[in-house]
Amino acid sequence: MIRQVAYNLRGGFLVRPLIITLTLGCVGAALSFLEELIPGFSDFIPKLLLPSRSDPQVAQVILGSIATSIMTVVSIVFAILLMTLTLASMQFSPRIIVSFSRDRVTQWTLGIFLGTFSYCMAALPAAHSVPQPFAPVVTVLGAMLLALACVGWLLFFIHHISRAISVNHIVDRIASETEAMIEELMRWPHRPGRPEGDDPRRGYTWETTLTSQVSGYIRFLDTRRLVAVAKSHHVKVDVLRRVGHFVPAGVPLMKLSRGDRMQLDGSEELRGAFDFGPTRTLQQDVEFGVLQIVDIALKAISPAVNDPTTAIGSVDQLSRILIRFASRETPESTLYDPPGVFRVHVPWIGFERLLDSAFEQIRLYARSDVAVSLRLLRALADIAVTTPDPLFRRILAERGRRIVEGCASSLGEEELEPLRARAAALENLTAPPQAGAENLSGP
Repeated sequence: MIRQVAYNLRGGFLVRPLIITLTLGCVGAALSFLEELIPGFSDFIPKLLLPSRSDPQVAQVILGSIATSIMTVVSIVFAILLMTLTLASMQFSPRIIVSFSRDRVTQWTLGIFLGTFSYCMAALPAAHSVPQPFAPVVTVLGAMLLALACVGWLLFFIHHISRAISVNHIVDRIASETEAMIEELMRWPHRPGRPEGDDPRRGYTWETTLTSQVSGYIRFLDTRRLVAVAKSHHVKVDVLRRVGHFVPAGVPLMKLSRGDRMQLDGSEELRGAFDFGPTRTLQQDVEFGVLQIVDIALKAISPAVNDPTTAIGSVDQLSRILIRFASRETPESTLYDPPGVFRVHVPWIGFERLLDSAFEQIRLYARSDVAVSLRLLRALADIAVTTPDPLFRRILAERGRRIVEGCASSLGEEELEPLRARAAALENLTAPPQAGAENLSGP
């Protein structure tokens, strides 16, 4: 539960901006309090910086003006930002707004501006004329420095956001986040030819079904909790839906063997291992990162947009993700505790399914586009070169044949010739690793 709350709050405009705002507000209140409490606290400040030390109205005007101007800038800047994000989501994909809300520069921008406002408002009551005039010199100087910092940060934020809404930057950021999640989820290097072994679910009777009580996407699955609950109740658990799947309420979520041993509280504990939500996230869902980039590529090659360069860049980033995925071992589907005692079976997305999610739709939409189809074949070749697994290479070669066959109905022989040449080079990679590697050069 703590992890779920932390992930949800970290990705929005709440936690980090709120912390910065409260911190600067407390600093403003503490400084003004110390100045009034300790005589001579501001003597080290040169009079040149603030000549009217004895006039509290000057301090009130400075603090009030800074607070008012900061809030005006915040309103204008973020209104423009939201309008820009709306246009970007319409052009690329509505799912990119989630990545913008997780952008730390944007969160810091909101925090610093609102923090400066709270600093000024917290310090404003300290400047008073009765019972005796008092002007918080150090606090006012701090507000002026914060105002200058806000001006500099505003220039940096405009520069940052102008880069952040470019399609290349968006796709690169999604790919980087997906790669980081792959490294976290898939900790071990891939072992080609690893024996599958017998399915441990065979031989058990799955007589009990647990249904989902809520509707939503599976965003996170706590496998340790599943194993611990299954062990404590002496049952076997077969999870029916993987992370990223949508599960309507009332649809079977798990099957249990010897489910008669499971009490009501145990069933709730098993369901509690699943985190459901209205949208998919990049907590354990590799496919979601891939689909975001695919959405951008499909819009780019649609007749309404006709931007093959963006589609080509998206294919390049997809190949980067698949190379990383192919180099890592898929998380264990069969979980034991103690060793040798089967407890839980959890489905995870495999290489072939992820490959289809990445390239199949683009292949279908790009059948009449030579440039995109050529880049698809080169992406498949890049993945094949980097993986020593012969099974993966055979899958990649078969996908290459699909690309050429699909283009044959839309392109002439002259356009098909470079596609066939590149597909032939990809076919050669089904042989031992060194064979055919020299045939991969091309545009």
